[in-house]
Amino acid sequence: MDTKEIEERVKKVVSQVLNVPQDSIKIESRFVEDLGAESVQSLELVAAFESEFDIQMEEDAALSIKTVETAIEFIKKYIDAK
Repeated sequence: MDTKEIEERVKKVVSQVLNVPQDSIKIESRFVEDLGAESVQSLELVAAFESEFDIQMEEDAALSIKTVETAIEFIKKYIDAK
């Protein structure tokens, strides 16, 4: 899976979970500061990423993901390692 496809799917998930327009989500967007995620939504994002990409995210690693870009990088690395 290429990075562009992962980026599109990450943005789709973020848009659905945080209820923000997909075209307003930038690669550098921060989930809390820029997109208004609350702590419970951060957990929902992790669950949604796991479901969307059929992966398991370690809690500590998942909580360190603060931006769209770091989510994409984390997911890409995980998929590539499979």
